[in-house]
Order: sequence, then C-alpha cells, then structure tokens
Amino acid sequence: MPNLGDEFPNFKADTTVGSIYFHEWLGESWGILFSHPSDFTPVCTTELAKVLKLLPEFTARNVKVIALSCDSVSSHKLWTEDIKSFAGVEVDGFPYPIIADEGRELAVQLGMLDPLEKDANGLPLTCRAVFLVDPNKKLRMSILYPATSGRNFDEILRIIDSIQLTEKKKVATPADWKKGGDCMVLPTLSTEAAKTLFPNGFTVTKVPSGKEYIRITPQP
Repeated sequence: MPNLGDEFPNFKADTTVGSIYFHEWLGESWGILFSHPSDFTPVCTTELAKVLKLLPEFTARNVKVIALSCDSVSSHKLWTEDIKSFAGVEVDGFPYPIIADEGRELAVQLGMLDPLEKDANGLPLTCRAVFLVDPNKKLRMSILYPATSGRNFDEILRIIDSIQLTEKKKVATPADWKKGGDCMVLPTLSTEAAKTLFPNGFTVTKVPSGKEYIRITPQP
C-alpha cells in the first residue's frame, strides 16, 4: 500500500469504459479511487449513487472519480442501471468508470482487502478504501472503512477542499473546517512573514503556555 506522498501505482485495469492505465486516465486532474465490496449490495449502491449525484462537485474541483470491486465488468454494467435508478438520475451510460478486480491483484497491491468480509467462495472482499491522488500522481489522502460502514462523501469533498487550499496557501485547516471558514497560520511562519502573507490579518489565541502558536486568519 503506498504511503502519503508516494507515487500512486500506474496500474492497468479493465473497466466499464475499457482498458486503462491509471496515470494516463487521470491526466492533469486530481483523482478519487474508491473501492467497494461487491456489486448488487445495498450499502455499495447508496455510495455509488451518492457519487453519481455529486459528480458536478467533483468536476468543479478538477477531480475524476473511479470505483473498484472484485466483480466483473459485465456485472458492473448491469448494476449501474440499479445505481442510476436509486439515485434518480437519468443519463446515458454511466458517467464514471468502475474497475473490475476479479483476481484481487489491485486489492492486494493497494492494501484494500477486508479479512472479515468474504464472498460465497470464502475469498476476502475489498473494504471501502478511498485514495486521493494529485495531478503529479502522488497519494495525498487515504481512508479505510470496513465493508459494513458506508462512507460520508461530503467529508471527502471537505478534505479535497482542505488539501487543495493548503497546497496553495500557507495555512492549515482546523477541526470541522468547511470551505470559507477561518484557517490556521502555519506555525513555521514567523510573525513578520505572516503579516505579509495575510493582509487581512490574524488573531492570536492566548493559551496558558504563553506560546503564540494558535493564529487564526480568514480563508485566503
């Protein structure tokens, strides 16, 4: 499994849109790869339907999405009709790819197998993994959920907003931050540098230690 900052593998995969090499498919975009345990299952259907409805939000952030499970391409294609129906979205085809990983090669390579969840043949299924890859093909975020717990894709959009902001500006985002909210000045910045970078100013929160490391500024 790649670590944060590592180059994400340029794997080849069969998908609902044909064979792809991941880096070439990603191009100059950010990418979310999310895995699910199995087609034609209730929680997975809610998740892929949620992503279908959120596609404009991902597109606005220059993020491509691609799903994966251990089922076949033909199974994926049949299942997408259920996903569209559940989402209440009428669209020709299916607007994002789903990877077929029947041999579980990718699931093993990316550390996505859930040993507690097995298929009818006793083989482990993929957990609910989420990988965020930047345009330089570096892994920027990973989350592993158990197979039984559906993901919060609003939180995934929130962390994308945070990472894209903090990549460009010398800020960090506090607990429960949302786009447009106040940010934290990086502790590595001197007071003088912070005054130059943040013309709207910042406030220092007093704490018992007397250290002035909690500096809050409007989102730049």
